[in-house]
Amino acid sequence: MAYDKKFRARVMEFIAEGNSKTKASKLFKVARTTINEWEEILEETGSLEKRKLERSFKKIDPVKLQAYVKEHPDAFLREIAEAFDCNESAIRKAFRRLKITRKKNETIRRARRSKKS
Repeated sequence: MAYDKKFRARVMEFIAEGNSKTKASKLFKVARTTINEWEEILEETGSLEKRKLERSFKKIDPVKLQAYVKEHPDAFLREIAEAFDCNESAIRKAFRRLKITRKKNETIRRARRSKKS
């Protein structure tokens, strides 16, 4: 649950007035660890703004994936998954995150090949 900046400031003012963190925790119904985090943020940044979440990719680098798709526009999900050493579902999810749309159906491609033969 995210707390409003004004609420955070009020809690910190209460502590600055000489009250304990435990008393503030009970009065404002906020966990003591949360108050400690706010204090840490205030010392680091000088503000009580929420920290930005910094997420990182685990296996699939989005920049590398986009470059791979540009270099191999006809690649199937299976082939891309092999190149990135992961599952097809992980590639599908990465495509969804990056808003990359592709319509590839391997069964249709096989059917076309067998008709030509």
